[in-house]
Amino acid sequence: MSDSKIVFRSAESVLRPKSIAIVGASERGRWPRNIFDSLRQHKFGGNVYLINPRQKEVYGERAYPSLRDLPEQVDHAVVIIPAAGVQDVLSDAEARGLTSATIYAGGVGDGENPASKARGAWVRDFVKRTNIRIAGPNCMGAYSFPERAFCYPNPEIATWKTGPVGVIFQSGGTLQFFMRTGGLRGLRFSYGISSGNEIDLDLADYLDFLVRDEHTKQIVLFIEGIRRPDAFMDAAGRALKAGKPIIAIKTGATAKSASAAASHTGAIAGDYAGFRAMCDRYGIIVCPSLDDLVETTLAFQNGRLPKGPKIGFVTTSGGTVDLLYDYVEFEGSALAQFSDATNKAIRPFMQDEIEPKNPLDVGIPSTMQAAADLCEIVGKDPDVDMLAWAGNPPNKKSAWADADCMRIMVERVGKPVIGFSRMSYNMGPEAVELQAELGIPFLQRLQESLRAMNALWFHASRSGKLPAAPGPAPQSDLTPENLDATLARYGIAGPKSKVVANADEAAAFAAEIGFPVVLKIQSRDILHKTEAGGVVLDLRNAEAVKSAADQLVKSAKAAYPNAVIDGFLVQEMVSGVEAIAGARSDALYGPTLLVGSGGVMVELLEDVSLSMLPVEASSVSGMVDKLKLAKLLAGYRGKPAADRAAFETAAASLGQFYLDHRDRIADIEINPLIVRPSGKGVVAVDVRVIWKGENVAGH
Repeated sequence: MSDSKIVFRSAESVLRPKSIAIVGASERGRWPRNIFDSLRQHKFGGNVYLINPRQKEVYGERAYPSLRDLPEQVDHAVVIIPAAGVQDVLSDAEARGLTSATIYAGGVGDGENPASKARGAWVRDFVKRTNIRIAGPNCMGAYSFPERAFCYPNPEIATWKTGPVGVIFQSGGTLQFFMRTGGLRGLRFSYGISSGNEIDLDLADYLDFLVRDEHTKQIVLFIEGIRRPDAFMDAAGRALKAGKPIIAIKTGATAKSASAAASHTGAIAGDYAGFRAMCDRYGIIVCPSLDDLVETTLAFQNGRLPKGPKIGFVTTSGGTVDLLYDYVEFEGSALAQFSDATNKAIRPFMQDEIEPKNPLDVGIPSTMQAAADLCEIVGKDPDVDMLAWAGNPPNKKSAWADADCMRIMVERVGKPVIGFSRMSYNMGPEAVELQAELGIPFLQRLQESLRAMNALWFHASRSGKLPAAPGPAPQSDLTPENLDATLARYGIAGPKSKVVANADEAAAFAAEIGFPVVLKIQSRDILHKTEAGGVVLDLRNAEAVKSAADQLVKSAKAAYPNAVIDGFLVQEMVSGVEAIAGARSDALYGPTLLVGSGGVMVELLEDVSLSMLPVEASSVSGMVDKLKLAKLLAGYRGKPAADRAAFETAAASLGQFYLDHRDRIADIEINPLIVRPSGKGVVAVDVRVIWKGENVAGH
């Protein structure tokens, strides 16, 4: 999406400082000392000044009493002091004309402590008044590899060469563990940013910086909460258009986790399903674990993307093949089908009793050249989009003295070539060097490897396209009275039905449309009729309708004693697959569409898929593919296939209906949306609407 009203705050002076002042430098302070040593050792190009009001010299260098006493205007201040002293330091920064500062201390706006809240309010007002950019507070600084500006207190990570991976973590401590683990596996970084409590610069600002940065080719995020979803989505959309994959992990998938994140950072974790829908729209790869985050990032680092989802496997073990068959199904991976020409070319490498098939078990090749030849045959098969080779690099490069043939194979294949292992193993520095020389990322563990390769296609299938975004809500004349007619214009029709005042009218209309019928209580005070005992099915004569009407009133009054009963809804009885389709606006990410298995068990089954709007019927088909509902629609256990195409069209139409009328309604849900047999269409049996400015209304 793109919005001219979205403003990004510049992280330029934080991440590309021309000069740095370390406030809190002391012989006893480990963090300031580590930062100073890293800046000096790795030849940061600007001046570095030390601030200590009690000492004239620190680390053998001159120390200044305050920022006001510096001999020149400095770009950025690294403020590593207790929270109580932050206000005075920022006032000094303003007086000396600094551009930005990183506040490392907690207790500046976070938590419930009154003093912390007061400090936070002061800093927010300071930012508005001065336009000095603030990173943090409660963070651990950042690594800027192109500028050699290492302001994070872990010196080991600063020793690595500049690479293509930009990292933003809202957890400062987790950042160093990810970067260290990834670095030991061969990941190389452009920037590593801990954003902290984001009192000023936030996740969207840093993401915008990395999207624009020429060194950064892929972006990794650890997300606790997104403060400005519109700005985040704008930057994510530009990353996708530019072909920069975003790989993320997010806390808040459970209510407890969401609560913890909110108390820890002050951010709103938001609805996780809405977050996943946003990620799907903007091509953001969501990893289930930090280990997956490493493997997936490594898979992207060589820059190759597949033209399709299909994987060709070359393994050395029948056991690996057996596991892959299971894991391929678990992860929804796609297996390539080798051509006859490929199978014929493979045959000389196989034992006589083993037939060539994918995944391929060829045992341990006699030479590296034999392995390269076999991989090239499989990799060049027209149905193979990615080649996965079961190989672990040795910790001594000399063990693969003839490995150059594998590099040549990678060049000739021209597709993503992934090395994978069955289990975890240690990689020494020489193995990492060999990995870079061959152009083969060596991933660890089978399921993580499959998910990483799936992620390559997930991104490739979306890359270069700016996602569609809804415009502003148009004015709508929708009312409860014209709701049915309006839905019908969108191709969403209900069963033959009529609202009646009493039991006699209900019986008369039932006879008119033909039995069997359904009878429902009508009350503006009852949202879920079934839970209130407000629905009776399969009524086959007039007396049954009258009796059911009396029972409905009793049940409704028992459940909702103060409910006003407006009458009854009489509907023809419709049979088919029960589905659900609904649309609403997510508080963080905007208009969304939900589809899934419907009926009274919808909340228990949780077989639903969510997408951001707008959405086409073809995209709805992809949503349905993820659901158990797909099997029911295809004809489960001998039942006839349902009209899936009609369901997908109706769901897409409901999404458009909501976009066109969300000025009047907050939420619309059809449950059940009955999908009749193939070619017979769908029927909206129960439509529930929440009108803006009112509690609820439905029918």
